[in-house]
Amino acid sequence: MKVLIVDDEDMIRNVLKEYVEFEGNEAFEAADGMEAVKMCKESDFDVVLMDVMMPRLDGFSAVKEIKKIKDIPVIMLSARGEEYDKLFGFEIGVDDYVTKPFSPKEVMARINVVTKRSKQRDETGDTVTFEGLTVDFAGRNVYVDGDKVELTPKEYEILFYFIKNKGIALTREKLLYDVWGFDFYGDDRTVDTHIKMLRANLKQYRKFIVTLRGVGYKFEA
Repeated sequence: MKVLIVDDEDMIRNVLKEYVEFEGNEAFEAADGMEAVKMCKESDFDVVLMDVMMPRLDGFSAVKEIKKIKDIPVIMLSARGEEYDKLFGFEIGVDDYVTKPFSPKEVMARINVVTKRSKQRDETGDTVTFEGLTVDFAGRNVYVDGDKVELTPKEYEILFYFIKNKGIALTREKLLYDVWGFDFYGDDRTVDTHIKMLRANLKQYRKFIVTLRGVGYKFEA
C-alpha cells in the first residue's frame, strides 16, 4: 500500500512514515498542499494523510484539487476538532478525520478501514440501474432518467452505502459509524439532513430510500 503523508511538521511526517513502513507499506512525504497535489498528479497512492493548517496551500484546498484529479481516499490530520471542520471536510470528500494529538497505531487502524471501504467500492461493479436511476461507480456519476445529477461527495457515499446494503435495515448510528467514521460526534440530524438532500436530488426515485420509523432507513428497489 502506498501512503502519502502531507504535513508541514517534519517530526509528524517522520513518526507517521516510520510506522507506515513498519506495517509493511510504502510511505511518501509532502511538506505542503501544493507539493501534495503535484505528487498526486504524477503518481498513484492508496491513501493520503493530509494536515489541515499548512503554508502555501491548506489541506482542505489541497483535497479539493486532488479530488478533481483522482478519487483517492483522504484522512485529515488536524489540531482542530470542531464539528464544523469535520462536516466541511466530509462535504468536500474527506473519508475520515483524526484530531491531534493521535497515536500512529490509531492512524494505521483508520487507514485500514478507509482503504478497505475504497476497495469495496471498486468491487461493487461499474454500473447499477434501478428503473430510471443509474449509478456509475467507476465514474462516480448518478443519472435520473438519463440526466446527470450533481451529488456532494457525502451524498454519493450514502447512496453507495445504501446500494451495497440493499434490503438491509440501517440505523442512523450505523450510518454515522460506517459513512462518517467511527469517531464522528454528529447526531441523528446529520444523517437525516444529508438523506433529505439526497432524496431531493433523486427526485421521483427517492422512493427507494424508505424511512423505518424508530429504526432508520432501508434501500428498497
